Amino acid sequence: MIGRAMFVMLMLWCLTAQAVVLEGIGHGTIVEGNLEQARADARQAAMRDLALQYEARVSTEDTMENGKLTYSHTRLSAEAQVHNATIVDEYRSGNLLRVIVRAELSSADAAGRGASCKAGAAAGLRKRVAVTGFPILHAEQGGNRSLDDASEQLPQALVARLQERGEVQVLGATRLNLLSDPQNAPTSRAIAGSNHLTNVVQVARELGAQFVVSGVIRDMGLSDPGAWGTSILARLKRHTDAVDTRRRFEAELLIFDGFSGSLVFSQRFLTSAEWQPAGPASAGLANAGLENSAWGKAVSGVIDQMSIAVSDALTCQPFMVRIARVDGKKVTLENGAIAGLRPGDELKVYRSRRYFDSLTGTPELMAADASITLDNVHPDFSTGWLDIHAGQINVQRDDVAIIW
Repeated sequence: MIGRAMFVMLMLWCLTAQAVVLEGIGHGTIVEGNLEQARADARQAAMRDLALQYEARVSTEDTMENGKLTYSHTRLSAEAQVHNATIVDEYRSGNLLRVIVRAELSSADAAGRGASCKAGAAAGLRKRVAVTGFPILHAEQGGNRSLDDASEQLPQALVARLQERGEVQVLGATRLNLLSDPQNAPTSRAIAGSNHLTNVVQVARELGAQFVVSGVIRDMGLSDPGAWGTSILARLKRHTDAVDTRRRFEAELLIFDGFSGSLVFSQRFLTSAEWQPAGPASAGLANAGLENSAWGKAVSGVIDQMSIAVSDALTCQPFMVRIARVDGKKVTLENGAIAGLRPGDELKVYRSRRYFDSLTGTPELMAADASITLDNVHPDFSTGWLDIHAGQINVQRDDVAIIW
């Protein structure tokens, strides 16, 4: 009995360890004093925010009777499950209601996550990804000019890997540094809005990207800085393997949603291997002979892992594209055949909204109950028809079309 009880406790601990507690923010508009409907709308928006953070698709069904919420059901895709969703904060300003929802999200199949994705048609489309610079946290660790350029060389190598994989559209912006404070790079939702970077949204808008990839090179230090001394004693120690001649490498990968600025993925990669100051690796991460050294092979392996992580993280994300032009029922989108779009494809329309008490904040996407059917697809743009006149639902430029 004791053994069985311990087994049950272990299983419960394992299930709990897979859960992640997140907070999502949503807004609702109070119309004709209907606070319950506004709260339901705000809760649904907050759940979408949670889903975006957890890389999951969310669907919410609410039933209203006589202006009161009588039934609410939230279903996430098979990639995730939600538990104990509660409204932890509610704030009203005029006719605007803001709520913060806290919930536990866990993988429905943690072992198989990434092997298959049930994100529907979006999984087969190529999202646009802009890759920016990876600032070096400790610049003094480079030790030579070639490694000092790693902040550009690493993302350039990542761009090349992603282009080889061919699963996303890659836009290189490797000289651009989004993280002015690499030490405190946004990796947590502990503070509401802490990972919403307005410059991410601006960069994504200018480049036409759905996601922005950035990161930080946190460590490139030698395990023993004195191992490569020029004295006779130092040389003797190296010859007899009495010193540690390895160099470390640690980098953090960050993926941001380009429409909201939210951090949707982060992961640290680290390795270490033998270092030769005069070897191929000393010529920098862009050196063609990098993999001829132990440290170079290790770093190259990390970059390979990063490219796989980017592809896997974005596979289960919805495909989103901005609306470039609206003329009655005719709509032009900022993406086309390169992304995998084809005539006849149907995309749902979401309105991009800002609130007067948060004009500098990131926009919120609200379902417009309308869809676009494509009829003409070019390499980098496409056109289609709304099933309702744009003026009836006020669809405008910079609103968004989505395939789940």
